[in-house]
Amino acid sequence: MSEAVNPGPPARRRARIDLRRLGRAALLGPGPRDRLPDAIDHVAKVHRARHPGADLDQLRRAYLLAESSHRGQTRKSGEPYITHPLAVTLILAELGAETTTLTASLLHDTVEDTELTLDQVGEGFGEEVRYLVDGVTKLEKVDYGAAAEPETFRKMLVATGNDVRVMSIKLADRLHNMRTLGVMRPEKQARIARVTRDVLIPLAERLGVQALKTELEDLVFAVLHPEEYARTRDLLLEHANRPDPLTRIAEALAAVLREAGIAADVLVRPRHFVSVHRVRLKRGRLGGADFGRILVLVAEDADCYAVLGELHTCFTPVVSEFKDFIAAPKFNLYQSLHTAVAGRPGGDVAEVLIRTHQMHRVAEAGVIALGNPYAPTTEAPEAAEADGERADPTRPGWLSRLLAWQQSAPDPDTFWASLRDDLAQDAEITVFRADGGALGLPAGASCVDAAYAWHGEAAHTCIGARVNGRLATLATVLGDGDTLQLLMTQDPSAGPSPDWLEHARTPAARIAIGHWLTAHPDAAQVPPDTAPAAQPGSAPAEAEPRAAALDPEGAVAAVPDLPGAAVRLAGCCTPVPPDPVTGFEVRGGTVTVHRAQCPAVARMTVSGRPPVGVRWCGGDGAGRGDCRVTLLAEAFGRPHLLADLTEAIAQEGAAIVAAAVEPPHEQRVRHTYTLQLPDAAGLSGLMRAMLRVPGVYDVSRAHAPAAGHRPVH
Repeated sequence: MSEAVNPGPPARRRARIDLRRLGRAALLGPGPRDRLPDAIDHVAKVHRARHPGADLDQLRRAYLLAESSHRGQTRKSGEPYITHPLAVTLILAELGAETTTLTASLLHDTVEDTELTLDQVGEGFGEEVRYLVDGVTKLEKVDYGAAAEPETFRKMLVATGNDVRVMSIKLADRLHNMRTLGVMRPEKQARIARVTRDVLIPLAERLGVQALKTELEDLVFAVLHPEEYARTRDLLLEHANRPDPLTRIAEALAAVLREAGIAADVLVRPRHFVSVHRVRLKRGRLGGADFGRILVLVAEDADCYAVLGELHTCFTPVVSEFKDFIAAPKFNLYQSLHTAVAGRPGGDVAEVLIRTHQMHRVAEAGVIALGNPYAPTTEAPEAAEADGERADPTRPGWLSRLLAWQQSAPDPDTFWASLRDDLAQDAEITVFRADGGALGLPAGASCVDAAYAWHGEAAHTCIGARVNGRLATLATVLGDGDTLQLLMTQDPSAGPSPDWLEHARTPAARIAIGHWLTAHPDAAQVPPDTAPAAQPGSAPAEAEPRAAALDPEGAVAAVPDLPGAAVRLAGCCTPVPPDPVTGFEVRGGTVTVHRAQCPAVARMTVSGRPPVGVRWCGGDGAGRGDCRVTLLAEAFGRPHLLADLTEAIAQEGAAIVAAAVEPPHEQRVRHTYTLQLPDAAGLSGLMRAMLRVPGVYDVSRAHAPAAGHRPVH
């Protein structure tokens, strides 16, 4: 169903029974009722083929209740309304949905559009059906207008998270509505198609329901891009009149497998409209083998690899096209081996998918193929979660993440934008944590995303990472199978930089960073006149401006000869008492304080900017008091150097605010640390302690960020 070529307009696709005739019979009332069971009988036969022990009586009762409840109602096409829930149920039955889902799909519009109540549904069919009907009903209570979309889909997300069968029914409902979209005005068709494209199709992809996703894609394609759709249809019609090289390659492949004694079904699987369109855009010109793929179905996992071995032995493989989604399944449950081979003679390159029959069912139907997640088992039943939501064993990791961040989205518009961005990320990776756990993240996620997925808001204090044992910036993009260790500071005042937003792909990370920056507005206001160039993923060298007065603890402060001016200690040289200092006024009236020998002082003096006198005040007059400083440690590269240096820093009572690492060069490495010291007088002792770390041959004050440094965070 998912990739069958349909050379005609998608709207012409019909169920295998005459729903219009049966619907008219229902509309006429109780007279000619003898033919009504035919409709549900067809659904029952499809269902019984997948579920031999299914309770068909429940389906019959649900159909009769739905038919009597909707009697007299018509769709905009003029057809009796009962044709809609019947078609939705047939779609789900063909995908292998279990009886509870089919029962709820028959009744999914009754509570919203008829006098039937949820209590009556529960009394007649049980709590599970009542729950599903209620979930689908809630999705229909808000119009799909532009202003309502954000809140509509927030409700959809919550309902889906509590039971993925709700979304299964919703997707089948939308598919039937899209099939019959032609009765609506063009502008309404376009609006519904855009919503389907932006949210429902990505959700179908993430739930693994490829059969629904591919047909929805074609229907949306026809509405939103009619010219490209017509061109693709013409290409398919033209190809249908030519010999198909895939048939020849499939026959040769089947012969090879028979000779090897491997039982397999070898099928030519035509591409659907959107797939053909994408291939044409990618390759420019379509060859005969580009209009489909070869599907090989076997019994066991081991047979998949046996087929692959025979295929690569007897044909010429295209190595770059090989992907193993059996050993590493996709985030949406999809498993298969992908490869491509050049057939003989002619050399046509054919894409080949190898999977078991069970993998194929899951590839087509996704979570629908998993059946009822709440069916009784021999194990203890899943208990309700503390917040009252039901624990769903079929809930994928991406769905759990969406449920988490949607609660933090401050308003519907932010939620809507974040949802669309998240759903646009159509691949997922698995990252292994240093403590043995695993994180599921969207492809392209960085260490920033991993930090917030792992630690939540505690990730604000992350200062660096190790990826596969090597130091890396928080901006580093993670790959599937990477091992990650996050480095955290104990400084409770540490926080993210605005730069982190540039490297965060997940809504959870972006929303958490945005909340922190909103609560700490000064952290995002590094004056451009004096701030060092931002490194990717790094925090600002000076996260907070220093007040030009004594704090309650008696800490040291820099006081400018400019009454009332705010003061910021420059991040490029991080002056501390008793350093000779000077200041310069920047935008907003803030005075930025530099060490006298800082190169920035010479640059601003040459540019004609007048200096502002600054003196140290506070502490005990001997340079004691809270301060921040940047140190440069140069060492010979060795394992555990970073751990040993950070331990030495911690033992001296200093907190790491920021850290950066220059790529190793000739066995040497540079570490730059911005540190918070409880007492400026302890700076010399701290530098001596760092110098005692094996391999470290020099520790000095940093005047400015060294060129080529790669920040750890």
